[in-house]
Amino acid sequence: MSDPYLDHLPSHEREKIRKRLRSPEEYERLREKVKGPEDLEREMEKNSEFAEVKLALETEPKMQEKAKEQVRAFAREKGIDTCFDHPSARLNDALSKGSFDVTIDAKSHEPKLGVRIKNAPQNSGEAPSGNVSEVFSLRPMLQQQIISTFVSK
Repeated sequence: MSDPYLDHLPSHEREKIRKRLRSPEEYERLREKVKGPEDLEREMEKNSEFAEVKLALETEPKMQEKAKEQVRAFAREKGIDTCFDHPSARLNDALSKGSFDVTIDAKSHEPKLGVRIKNAPQNSGEAPSGNVSEVFSLRPMLQQQIISTFVSK
């Protein structure tokens, strides 16, 4: 099957492209992108762990409180900069007040544990922000610590 893009190029240009794609360097680069069975197994196991954590966080209030307390304790001990990739003043306020939820951020390439700030009440001075809320991703070290408490092995 020919590539429609290549059909519109002159023959000498097509040959140069085909030759480059057949080069050993290009083959190695493409081969690195392919996942093997071990990689897929690790990825499936990781996704399974995140699914367990997400279910526990959404269905069991005790687990949500336990995760929130772990995040708060870790932030007190190590500092907010070591807990989050991009901390902000709003996040610091939410951590001190306890007005946040621990959640799974599945919108990124890989699932990550994060903190979602609860919206301010409607009668507060802030303008309502709707259903959109920012999720602050936790650092991998803290993610593993929280996941280890949820996953039953």
